Amino acid sequence: MNLRTKITSVFIVLTSLFLTGVFIIIFYSSKEYTESEFYLRLSQRATIAAQAYLDKDELNTDIYEDIRIRHLQTLPNEEEVIYPVDIKNQRPLTEFSQEQPASFFEKIFKNKYAELKLGEYFYTGLLFHHNKGDFIVVLSATDLYGFGKLNNLRNILVSAFFASIIFIFILGRYYATQALSPITKIIEEVNTIRAESLSLRLNTDNSKDELGELSRTFNNMLDRLQISFDLQSNFINNASHELRNPLTAILGQTEITLNKDRSAEDYHTILKNINLEASRLDFLVNGLLKLAKADFDSQGLVIDVIRLDELVLDIKKNLDVAIPDNNIELDFEGLPENEEAITLLGSESLLNVALSNILENACKFSNNQKVVFKIIADTDCILLAIKDQGVGIPNNELQNIYEPFFRASNVRGIEGFGFGLPLAYRIIKMHSGEIRVLSQVNKGTIIKISLPNKNAYTRH
Repeated sequence: MNLRTKITSVFIVLTSLFLTGVFIIIFYSSKEYTESEFYLRLSQRATIAAQAYLDKDELNTDIYEDIRIRHLQTLPNEEEVIYPVDIKNQRPLTEFSQEQPASFFEKIFKNKYAELKLGEYFYTGLLFHHNKGDFIVVLSATDLYGFGKLNNLRNILVSAFFASIIFIFILGRYYATQALSPITKIIEEVNTIRAESLSLRLNTDNSKDELGELSRTFNNMLDRLQISFDLQSNFINNASHELRNPLTAILGQTEITLNKDRSAEDYHTILKNINLEASRLDFLVNGLLKLAKADFDSQGLVIDVIRLDELVLDIKKNLDVAIPDNNIELDFEGLPENEEAITLLGSESLLNVALSNILENACKFSNNQKVVFKIIADTDCILLAIKDQGVGIPNNELQNIYEPFFRASNVRGIEGFGFGLPLAYRIIKMHSGEIRVLSQVNKGTIIKISLPNKNAYTRH
């Protein structure tokens, strides 16, 4: 069942229930009013009948009949019965009719008035006091006119119900089609978008309804997909280019070397160049492997409990060996006494790689000038700030710094492949963290990192 049919069906069911309820209320209200009106007519005729019976000596019977026929009209199947009663003992002086239940007469004694319906007959009972004695007048009749009105009303309501359902079906089908036509249009537009035409976008018409929001959300998804495809394409092109250079150098030198015999000194020089290119290739491949590993989801990680200050101290110790001339300064003045505030859950090896890369870049691009690494503990997170005095990053290139192999235009002369920051970015994101880069050319760069501590996990 398609959505248009579902909407129409639900609309019809809800409307049917509503109309059924309304029509039932109308019918039974009319029925109650018709019966009340008929009981009123019966009581009036019963009163006249009682007066005529009690005053029959003074009132001409012909006059009474004339009043009933000309002014009150004879009711269908009308019958009247008058019973002399002993009001004190609440019993009849003549036997009551067996057609009516005893409770009917008990109610008359109690309330001086009672109403009863048996089948199609309506009964009204009145208690009269007179100097000649006490009497109960029971008048009965059938309301053929009222039954006819109710039957006619029922037929009208049933006909109106089915006519309304047919009308609502046609109207609901039309408006469901109109309401879903934008969705149909969106489906047609989406079906035209392929991998080779990701630049196409849905027409939003600046509408502010849910469908407009859906179109904008889909367009935002296409923007992210296009960026992802472009990044992947650039990554493959850059990786191929970077891998090709050392391989070309190695193959070229070995081919030239094998063309003729050379001296031991020449072989030594060529092997030294090949070793240099092979080392460069090894560094590049290891970087690609680390980048691929960082792209795995966090379910594949071995989760460790990490004291961040201890991790930073280990990184500083390793960098002192790798970069003896580094000028890294650790600022731990803001550390709290509670060690859980600077303890987090994650992969120690990956965080080591991320922070090491950031500190290596800070040293490299500042020519080993002063680099300050500061840790601040917040309620639910750990804040890190790495500040250098290096060459900085041009403002118009900051949006590309997380793309693998991207290198700012002012650092092309400095050795590197553009792996460090993209790799660190992926690792930080994997640990539910945030990273921001603030930079000015020739004034330095500040990298701010926020990572959730153990308190954040225990609270959630």
